[in-house]
Amino acid sequence: MAKMMGPRFKTARRLGLNVVGHPKAMNRAKRGTARADKKLSEYGVQLLEKQRLRAYYGVLEKQFVRYVDKAMKSKDQPGPVLINLLEKRLDNMAYRMGFASSIRQARQMVTHGHFLVNGKSVNIPSYGLKVGDVVEMREKSRKTELFVQNFNNISASPLGYIEKDVDNFKATLVREPQREELPIEINEQLIVEFYSK
Repeated sequence: MAKMMGPRFKTARRLGLNVVGHPKAMNRAKRGTARADKKLSEYGVQLLEKQRLRAYYGVLEKQFVRYVDKAMKSKDQPGPVLINLLEKRLDNMAYRMGFASSIRQARQMVTHGHFLVNGKSVNIPSYGLKVGDVVEMREKSRKTELFVQNFNNISASPLGYIEKDVDNFKATLVREPQREELPIEINEQLIVEFYSK
């Protein structure tokens, strides 16, 4: 299973955007450290935006292209569809639901088999959730103090498309995420243009 490795904070500084969600990620960012600080061509701007979106969700290029192809084939606008597909990945939803403090931690928890989706064990981080799917922590995993702290401490679902049941260690995707609700600063139209050439 391939995944994005390497120094996270350095990646965030290079992309000029806190793509890792850590409060200290941009502490050492100075003028001139980000690609965006330099004069970029139209292609360069589109490429940078694509790299930022990939880094947000920790997806490698080959897998990302598959998501783009799927979005391009949809009847709706491809930009929001692409972000919606990435947002509904199991590793990302586990993070958004508050089971983990970062996408990386959520991904590891998924691969180690800590979650059930609709009562069935799923250990594939890229598993796409559908509306109505219930993600719950396995009975055995609920004894791990770190997981319990994460789920109780991380805010009680500020996102409208997630419904949290703290007592039963469950969360439900109640509806499709709307673009304006997603806490990511990306211009998806540039990414669509990048792949439309």
